[in-house]
Amino acid sequence: MDSSDYTRRAFLKVAGLGAAAMIVGCSGASQRTAHGGVRKRPNIIFILGDDLGRAEPGCYGNTFNETPNVDRLAREGVRFTDAYAAAPVCSPYRAALMTGFYPARVGITDYLRPNDAKHLSTDYVTIVEMLKGAGYATGIIGKWHLSGYANHGAEEYPPGMHGFDEVMVSENRGIGGGSYYHPYHFNREIEKRLGGREYLVDRCNLEAVEFIERHKGGPFFLYLSHYAVHTRLVGKKELVAKYEAKSGSGKGQNARRNNPHLAAQLESIDEGVGMIADKLDELGLADNTIVIFTGDNGGEDRVTSNAPLRAGKSTLYEGGLRVPLVIRWPGVAKAGGVCGEPTVNTDFYATFLEAAGLGQRGGRLDGISIVPLLKNPQARLKRRGIYWHYPLAKPHFLGGRSAGAVRQGDWKLVEFFDTGSVELYNLAEDISENNDLADKLPKKVAELRQLLQGWQAEVGAVVPKRGV
Repeated sequence: MDSSDYTRRAFLKVAGLGAAAMIVGCSGASQRTAHGGVRKRPNIIFILGDDLGRAEPGCYGNTFNETPNVDRLAREGVRFTDAYAAAPVCSPYRAALMTGFYPARVGITDYLRPNDAKHLSTDYVTIVEMLKGAGYATGIIGKWHLSGYANHGAEEYPPGMHGFDEVMVSENRGIGGGSYYHPYHFNREIEKRLGGREYLVDRCNLEAVEFIERHKGGPFFLYLSHYAVHTRLVGKKELVAKYEAKSGSGKGQNARRNNPHLAAQLESIDEGVGMIADKLDELGLADNTIVIFTGDNGGEDRVTSNAPLRAGKSTLYEGGLRVPLVIRWPGVAKAGGVCGEPTVNTDFYATFLEAAGLGQRGGRLDGISIVPLLKNPQARLKRRGIYWHYPLAKPHFLGGRSAGAVRQGDWKLVEFFDTGSVELYNLAEDISENNDLADKLPKKVAELRQLLQGWQAEVGAVVPKRGV
């Protein structure tokens, strides 16, 4: 048994993934229609903003930031109001995206440090590997953050070990602090390609349209993983000046409302969304390409406001967990649809499998396909709840505490591991989580606490002792 055979067998053992799904995964670039015909598998472009909260795009009601191309995607596809990240920080989100499992099951529940021994195990067959096995060309542009780095003394597991054919503008050093102009401190080996002062978001956008051009024969999977809008925020000078001149503009990189640097960075990301849409139109690929735009956790509330959602990145309140999610898939996703059904990013694995004709569930994944919501935004998904597990040795520097949470229907319970206290909210009536109902509704608390504890046992979540 060679090593690749072992990793797949290990995944089958852990995930219960049916062997048939693996066989279908190697069946080529076409899929059968319901009427026995053959059609090309859709291209998939996944655009991820870093620390991009739900309140930032114009299609979510923001009147300061300008995102015309994301707004166009929303008009041509489905916008989700209750889309969740599987964690309030980046690495666990990315682990969930790659595996279809909750971070607690994978064992990555906090962001990875540059010298971290933890990494995404190659025992998991990622969604990238599944798509690659089905004939997809696969590429990642930008942030990976699922391994420590050899440059910091860690054993490194880069994207190429998890199914990516092409790895562009990705880090091989610690990425904290922001690095938006060439030379990039997170990878000193990246050669400059753009004239003047090369701006990181522009470079990623260029790589994206070139990847599409290279693989126009399809199918392809492109993961455009932006480093923006992670702090330290640095927008392009001319765009920052534009937003500083707008009415109501905040002041400087740390403005907590209408931040001109965040707005400038987001406009650069949005420009790339437009470049991608134009390239798809030019190549005649738009009708057979799924375009997803989303964020990896809530906005950092030191530099923005997630209102009406409470708090921000690092917390299990809604401001730390809800993200923008817009999906365009012509002929499948209902144009102009708005979906209020809760989703979580573990769902993308199963969604992409179904879209590519590789099965609806892909075995015993934690996520479920949201293709039914694309077809009918008023549809409902069958699941018991959505769960979070965020154990911390000490409070996060942004204010987050060691905690777990569950949402079932309109109800949400947050349990703090450091004190053992719980909070209960009815999100339908209190989206801002201002009215804690735990003392008034002890039976509902007990019900949701039991649900959360049952899930923790199922996934092997390690719950810290009180006070830790």
